[in-house]
Amino acid sequence: MGRERSGLSHAVDLLSRRDHAEAELARKLRRTVDDEEEIARIVARLRELGYLDDRRLAVRIVEAALAGGRMAGARLRLELQRRGIPRAIADEVLHAAAGDYDERGAVTALLSRKFPRFAAEGGDPREKRRIVGWLQRRGFSLSAILEALREPAED
Repeated sequence: MGRERSGLSHAVDLLSRRDHAEAELARKLRRTVDDEEEIARIVARLRELGYLDDRRLAVRIVEAALAGGRMAGARLRLELQRRGIPRAIADEVLHAAAGDYDERGAVTALLSRKFPRFAAEGGDPREKRRIVGWLQRRGFSLSAILEALREPAED
């Protein structure tokens, strides 16, 4: 019981710093707790107390990433996977977020914020490729990027 208490204390300490998915927390607990059953009990207890909730964490990650323009699409799905969010929950949260999300608008806002002097029309093709690559690495679709780059020309 003393060992479980120290494992539980360690888990609460980890959660006090930032939210973790169940799988991510279990992975970190394996560094200090040898017994898999003990880890399962700790994770179950924290879930029961409401300290662990993979769906709530996934929603927070997705909302923050989309609102800040940090990532979208496949990159966001990979981030959820890296954080240990189960695929079914990730799919559900991403699908729900997609209904309210304007990808082209997010790309346009990000372009004006990060590259205010960039003019796609008549601009340097090398710089344009660099910016398109930067946006694609964040998970934005090429079609949304190209639409956003054409947008100023339509005004």
